[in-house]
Amino acid sequence: QMQLVESGGGLVQAGDSLRLSCTASGRIFTDWAIGWFRQAPGKEREFVAAINWNGLITKYADSVKGRFTASRVNAKNTVYLQMNSLKPEDTAVYYCAAVLSRIGAPVSPPDYDHWGQGTQVTVSS
Repeated sequence: QMQLVESGGGLVQAGDSLRLSCTASGRIFTDWAIGWFRQAPGKEREFVAAINWNGLITKYADSVKGRFTASRVNAKNTVYLQMNSLKPEDTAVYYCAAVLSRIGAPVSPPDYDHWGQGTQVTVSS
């Protein structure tokens, strides 16, 4: 079983930056692709970013492309989401998710089978 714990959320102003962390335990980390998703109140969970097992493949939603960067340090069992130039519309609970795969970086929530508990990001205008 893979356990995921997100951290790094908080309340910031528009234009600020945050770095989220997703730390995994329980399985061999390099076998897993990691995705970042977010869910705002009253909205469906949406894809934000994904990174494959070795960090060489990353994908981003159009809404965050150029502002967010996913990276991973496998030796620390940790994936990061660097979020720059934050906007009020980025306000949501952010989740990381894992899928056992060494092929690509899926972008759809049903493709992932392990989820963290989420961390709140609030961006004030």
